[in-house]
Amino acid sequence: MRHPVPRCFISCLLILAALAAARAEEEPAVVEPAAPADEVRPVESVLEAQVELHRRGFSCGSIDGVAGPQTAAALRAFQRAAELVETGHLDQETREVLMLSAPALTQHVLSPTDVSQVHPLATTWLGKSEQPRLDYASALELVAERYRASPRFLQRLNPGIDWEGILPGAVLTVPAVDEATITGHPAEIVIRLADRELEVLDDTGRVMAHFPVSIARMVEKRPLGELRVVVVIPNPNYTFDPAVFPESAEGRELGRKLILSPGPNNPVGLAWIGLDRPGYGIHGTPDPEKVGRTESHGCFRLANWDAVTLLRIAFSGMLVRVEP
Repeated sequence: MRHPVPRCFISCLLILAALAAARAEEEPAVVEPAAPADEVRPVESVLEAQVELHRRGFSCGSIDGVAGPQTAAALRAFQRAAELVETGHLDQETREVLMLSAPALTQHVLSPTDVSQVHPLATTWLGKSEQPRLDYASALELVAERYRASPRFLQRLNPGIDWEGILPGAVLTVPAVDEATITGHPAEIVIRLADRELEVLDDTGRVMAHFPVSIARMVEKRPLGELRVVVVIPNPNYTFDPAVFPESAEGRELGRKLILSPGPNNPVGLAWIGLDRPGYGIHGTPDPEKVGRTESHGCFRLANWDAVTLLRIAFSGMLVRVEP
C-alpha cells in the first residue's frame, strides 16, 4: 500500500533545499522555514513578508528574500493602508498585522506546456516582428515571471537544476505566490515620479495596491497632473516606430514601422493601459529586474505580473494623478 507523504516531511525537504541554495552564494541566507499550511501567524522573515505582500497587491518587485528599497516601499504602502507608522521596516507592529496566510515556498513541476512556451528571441526589431509570438526566451525566465521571483534567487533555491537543459517533469522550489487578491473599489491611480511608485487608491483614499514603476528618462517627457485611462488591453501587440528610437541604427536603416506580436517579451509586455495623452500608457516590460531602476522613453513601465494585476482593476475613465 502506498502511504501519503507526511506534510512535515515535504516541508523539511523544501527547507533543506532552500538552505543549501543560500549557502552556495556569498549572499545573506534569505530562506527560512515556512509555516505549516494550516497555521496562520505573523511573518517571520523578509522572504515571507515579500510573498505575503505580493499576495495582497503590494509589490516589492522581484521576490529575492533581501530587504531592499522596493521591499521597504511596499512595506510603507502596506503600513499606510493598515494605519500603522510608516517605517518601511518589518517591525513588530507590522508583523502582528501582516499575517502569513500560507507557506512562503511551494513546488512547481515543469510541464510540456511550459516548455512549449520557450523560444529563442530574435535580437533585431525586424527579427522580432517576424516571430508569431514573443514568448519566454528561457525556462528560467518563464518560471521567474510566473512566480514573481528574481532569476538569481530561483537558481539559489534550485542549485541542482540545469536551466539550459531542463526537461518536463523537473520539480522546482518557487515562491508560493500567484494572482494577487485586492480588496476594495478602485477609484484612482497615483504615480509619484520621485519615488518611482504607482499606487491604486479606493474611493476613501486608502491604498489598495502598490507597484514599483519606471518613468521617462527625459524630464520633459514626464507628464504631470491629471490624466485618464482611455483603453485597457491584455496581450497587446506593439508598433515599432523608428522615430521613437532615434538611437537605433537598425530603425534608421529600416525607415518604416513594424508590428510586433504579443507575448511577455513584447516591448509593452502583457498589458497596455492607454492614457488620454497620445502615445502614453502604463504597461508591462520584458525586463522586470530593471523596473524602478532604469528609465523609459516616456511611458510608465511595470513588471508584467504587476501590469496584469493593474489591468484587472483599471477601467476606462479612471483618474491617473502624476505627482512630482
